[in-house]
Amino acid sequence: MSVQDWISAGLMAIGTLLLLVAGIGVLRMPDLFLRMSATSKASSLGAGCLLLAVAVSAGELGVTVRAVLGVAFLFLTTPVASHMIGRAAYLLKVPLFQGMVCDDLKGKYDEKTASLQGDAPDTGPRPAGTPTAGATPRRR
Repeated sequence: MSVQDWISAGLMAIGTLLLLVAGIGVLRMPDLFLRMSATSKASSLGAGCLLLAVAVSAGELGVTVRAVLGVAFLFLTTPVASHMIGRAAYLLKVPLFQGMVCDDLKGKYDEKTASLQGDAPDTGPRPAGTPTAGATPRRR
C-alpha cells in the first residue's frame, strides 16, 4: 500500500467514527437542541473526512476540486442550518431538557418580531457622521 492509500484509509476511518458518534448522539441526547448539536458537528466533520478521503484516493484534479468544494459547502452551510433550526425550535417553544440549569434566552425574544430584544431594527438611512452599530470612533 502506498502512502496515499494509508492517508485515505485513515480519513475514512476517522470519518466513519465521527458519523457513528453523530448517530449515537441522535439516540442518546435527551432533547432536540443537544441532538442537533451532536449531529451537526460530528456529521459535518465525518462527511468532510470521507470527502477528503475520496479526494486523496482519486488523485485526479477534477475529483479533488469537487471534493474540497463539497467540504467547503458542508462547513459553510451546516452551522447556519443548525442555527436556524435551533432558533425556530426555540421560538416554537420546543421543550428543553429537564436537567437544563439555565435558559439564557428566556424573556429576551420579542414575540411579535421573533428578534432578540436589544437588537435595534434598521430604521433607514442615518444622518451624516453617525457611526453604525459596532463601529469604533476614529481618533483625530
